[in-house]
Amino acid sequence: MPGRLIGIARKDRPHGPMELLDRVAIGLDTGVQGDHRGAIRPGKSNRRQVTILMAEDWTAAIADLGRPVSWEQRRANLLVEGVVLPREEGARLRIGGATVEITGECDPCRRMDAVADGLQLALRPDWRGGRIARVIEGGAIALGDEVEVEG
Repeated sequence: MPGRLIGIARKDRPHGPMELLDRVAIGLDTGVQGDHRGAIRPGKSNRRQVTILMAEDWTAAIADLGRPVSWEQRRANLLVEGVVLPREEGARLRIGGATVEITGECDPCRRMDAVADGLQLALRPDWRGGRIARVIEGGAIALGDEVEVEG
């Protein structure tokens, strides 16, 4: 059973504010259009074009933290629900009109504790911090789109 895309966000510069979107294009050379992390730069890896967070993991982390924090404070691009994201590198996800390939865990950094003391620790277990991915097939995505693991 497929899950759903319930959040889209981007930032146009490092440490910039997160912008919430209803729809966006994801491209092979851009990642989430307008997000500074997705663009492929000469000599740089494209392992982290898109970051994806499971709503269920975020809910568990916030429960451990003991205080409310909005999901975009995690600084991830996509929030999905109802689908278990793989932990294996090379696993592929179809999100709306795009396909991404999981390249690893999105490790929570110390910036999370600037958002809320203890958030970094709450995101550490079981890949709660999300997944990083590269774009395999570009396309348009929108809130409510199906999300499913391919294969």
